[in-house]
Amino acid sequence: MKYQKEYQASIQNPEAFWEVQSNQIDWFTKPTQILGKDEYNYPQWFADGQLNMSYLCIDKHIEDGFGNQNAIIYDSPVTNQKRHISFNELHHDVSKFAGGLASLGLTKGDTVIIYMPMIPQAIVAMLACARIGVTHSVVFGGFAPHELAIRIDDCKPKAIITASSGVEIKRIVPYKPFVDEAIELSQHKPEKVILYNRKFGAPCPLHERDIHFMDLLNNSEPIAPVSVDSNHPLYILYTSGTTGKPKGIIRDTGGYATALKYSMKKVYGVEEGDVYWAASDVGWVVGHSYIVYGPLVNRNTTILFEGKPIKTPDASTFWRVISEHQVKVMFTAPTAIRAIKKEDPEGKFMKKYDLSCLKYQFLAGERCDVTTLRWLEEKLGIPVIDHWWQTESGWPMLANMVGVELQAVKPGSATLPVSGYDIRILDDNGNEKSANSEGYVAVKLPLPPGTLLNLWGNPERFKNGYLKQFDGYYASGDGGYKDEDGYVFITGRVDDIINVAGHRLSTAEMEEVVASHTSVAECAVFGVHCELKGQKPLGLIVLKENNTLDATTISQEIIQMVRHEIGPVAAFKEVLVVKRLPKTRSGKILRKLLRNISDEITYKIPSTIDDVAIIEEIKEVYKQNNVGQFKQLVS
Repeated sequence: MKYQKEYQASIQNPEAFWEVQSNQIDWFTKPTQILGKDEYNYPQWFADGQLNMSYLCIDKHIEDGFGNQNAIIYDSPVTNQKRHISFNELHHDVSKFAGGLASLGLTKGDTVIIYMPMIPQAIVAMLACARIGVTHSVVFGGFAPHELAIRIDDCKPKAIITASSGVEIKRIVPYKPFVDEAIELSQHKPEKVILYNRKFGAPCPLHERDIHFMDLLNNSEPIAPVSVDSNHPLYILYTSGTTGKPKGIIRDTGGYATALKYSMKKVYGVEEGDVYWAASDVGWVVGHSYIVYGPLVNRNTTILFEGKPIKTPDASTFWRVISEHQVKVMFTAPTAIRAIKKEDPEGKFMKKYDLSCLKYQFLAGERCDVTTLRWLEEKLGIPVIDHWWQTESGWPMLANMVGVELQAVKPGSATLPVSGYDIRILDDNGNEKSANSEGYVAVKLPLPPGTLLNLWGNPERFKNGYLKQFDGYYASGDGGYKDEDGYVFITGRVDDIINVAGHRLSTAEMEEVVASHTSVAECAVFGVHCELKGQKPLGLIVLKENNTLDATTISQEIIQMVRHEIGPVAAFKEVLVVKRLPKTRSGKILRKLLRNISDEITYKIPSTIDDVAIIEEIKEVYKQNNVGQFKQLVS
């Protein structure tokens, strides 16, 4: 098998394997030290190499004669704008904006926060920082001022690059007042705020520290890319932490560029010049890896989409973008597909467009339920590929590596480990589990290139959070199992395992059954406190638009399905219908929040929730059904 040969080569001799892959990118100084280790026995890749990510994403392709190729296609149904940006045009803006940043005194080793919507200027800002060795931290546009202030104090940016507003389906989100308030709240005060004014009428107060984005770009001289070490921090990306304080994931430059180039070809199966679309946001890791750096390093045309899967204007928008821009490979979250399916269960909108250009549809960001996978396979008639990775990994850890060899799909599994990831299922004592036996998902060191380098300013938290649980392993924080063929099934975060009368049960497994009911559009299953059994599972469901059954009938049917599929041991006896489920802006259901509300645990409404009214809706359903007493709620 081609896959087995490729994978085993990466595990048996990682140093030789990744040296070959590193030759696929252009280094200013080629590395001779391929694999080293830090004081924690943690891998350091290509330490003596020198390169520049902005050069790899732009200049190299122009030098190779592809300056007129589209680098970015900006498609914004919320503003009714479309724009094609060639590598030549991108080079003009990035090199001049980088010159502008340098003129403000920004230099290699400084940090910048980028707080912008899905517009070309966000990509220009990221690449301009990379061009001069400034480490950027993109914060998802629209995060509340308090959350932004925490990140300002942690990474201490010399400047913030922002826009006047974001555009949602029914509202304008005023970014500039958020930035100003965050600076007031923070202890660290950035020297400059660089503002791109979208002129949509949002409040846009100006201060002495403010500089207009376009003035800085137009009035500056272009600058060449500087050479940085392979382990130079390209960016800091904050992800949620169990302590409540976000973790600043540090990404290197050389290992990341090598891994992204490899993944574009081997995981996603795209060649130079193809059109690739990751329907995410630049504020998330998917946006960093597969809207910006991955496609551009591989000379793909990347789609920058400012819209939603539905209501911009309807559930056909994804299919229009794919057809109109001739997308070869697309990547989105299962949540987006479920939203489309809810609006268009028969898939009629797909039939309006010629989708013959689309070769593979990838899904990730959360567990993909079997029902959604099967529906999309049936409607598209192409391989639909669930794959698994994390902010920490930066690129896929489990996938059907279509650029190597297409494997059979097993619904519920993200398929097999990607090259470089020696994934094991361990018990509490660090011993490997047998096939079909659930445990902790861990990766035997060394991790491959492109994974997290450390945590910004907190190496002890990095060591304790990822390396301490199992000696010689990276602990992913997820649970799962391998079947007899080596396929890995991720069952969810370890804290999704509940203990019902001494039985460890996966709420994700129950959720899979609940989601398969024909009337269910979305669902969440989580453990709530039970005086008798310690915990018991509770299911919340959102019904499909075209549902005709009454809620009592649906609940009874679902309870019987779980009893039949998992057994009475699950003690699954309660299903409640809600209008909607609280989610992060990347589409992940906030199960911990739902559990905390039910268990009377003090909670804070995350700034990732656009409409806090959803919490009141959930509380009302709980009250009506005697779930929780709501004694310690904090808004």
